[in-house]
Amino acid sequence: MSKSVICTTNAPAAIGTYSQAVRVGYTVYLAGQIGLDPSTLHLVEGIDAQIDRVFANLQAVVEEAGGSFDEIVKVNVYLTDLANFAKVNEAMAKLFSEPYPARAVVGVAELPRGALVEVDAVMELTSLSLGVEAVG
Repeated sequence: MSKSVICTTNAPAAIGTYSQAVRVGYTVYLAGQIGLDPSTLHLVEGIDAQIDRVFANLQAVVEEAGGSFDEIVKVNVYLTDLANFAKVNEAMAKLFSEPYPARAVVGVAELPRGALVEVDAVMELTSLSLGVEAVG
């Protein structure tokens, strides 16, 4: 198995023993993103700002991997307050189009750095996004 690490300065650097994303073949496993501003590494304030920042961070890594949100096949959302589920759903409706990715939403007691939301994902790159011509 050959794996390659995806890293961009447009999203917060990993703050532990993990990579922003790892690509194996056409599949990209995207690490969880919280609402850290990549330039300051400070958590943005409030659930709305954190949701926006989480998806902006995720998008930066997706783009660095050569993909787009259309190629995301699975999303996991972690919320410290499930009452904020509708806000995440609204944000996702603006970013994703049908067919939507599979999704799980989990209520958790706590997230790193006191974050209110975290999102990770799995992306399956197409041959076009890899710069390879489709055969057939």
